[in-house]
Amino acid sequence: MSVTQRYRESWEGFWREAPDSPGAVFWDAEPDVTAAAHLPLFAPHLLDTALPLVDLGCGNGTQTRFLADHFPHVLGVDLSEAALDRARRADPGGRAGYRFLDAVEAGAADALHAELGDANVYVRGVLHQCGPEDRRPLVDAVAALLGARGRAFLVEPAEGAGAILGGLARRPEGPPAKLAPIFRHGIAPGAVPDAAVPDYLTAAGLTVLALGRAPLATTEHLPDGEPIVLPSQWVVAGRPI
Repeated sequence: MSVTQRYRESWEGFWREAPDSPGAVFWDAEPDVTAAAHLPLFAPHLLDTALPLVDLGCGNGTQTRFLADHFPHVLGVDLSEAALDRARRADPGGRAGYRFLDAVEAGAADALHAELGDANVYVRGVLHQCGPEDRRPLVDAVAALLGARGRAFLVEPAEGAGAILGGLARRPEGPPAKLAPIFRHGIAPGAVPDAAVPDYLTAAGLTVLALGRAPLATTEHLPDGEPIVLPSQWVVAGRPI
């Protein structure tokens, strides 16, 4: 079985077993502390807000539905059919579209670009979930979706998040309930050096237009009730005009 196939099956298993209730998944925070906080960082750099917006790695579509209230044509894509089924069920009015996309598959992003034309792309916490061999192809896929006029917003846990997650995983009582399934299904996050994210974008022919730091909300809490918030790095990129 290929690495990509194992990875896809791990995500299918995760989403098939995950509870349906809001906030039951570790990273499935409400949009007001996620996409709503990212939009002011992303929007000033957009050349054309009428372009399609692709939510790459949309999962169950929580952020996709929010983005669909702010852009005229939003498409959530993911490699888990179980996640996409949840996204469609949660969006009976069809505010956004949802479809399967394995972004690291050769030609997949080019084919979607041929259909949509240039697109803006939102990517939240996907790169660190990829195996090291898939990170460059993923960013190349983002570049393909952008075309000449699209802009990408990527937000990833910063290096400091690794120590926090590692500490949670090694607790004597075990990891928090919402973090445990991630490790059980073999989709535990991997460390991506902060400097590597802009480097991947530059290697894909993109220009880094802005970058910064921001808190990355999760839905889990420490035993004392304190919410677990991870440090993150965000980057806006696109092709030079």
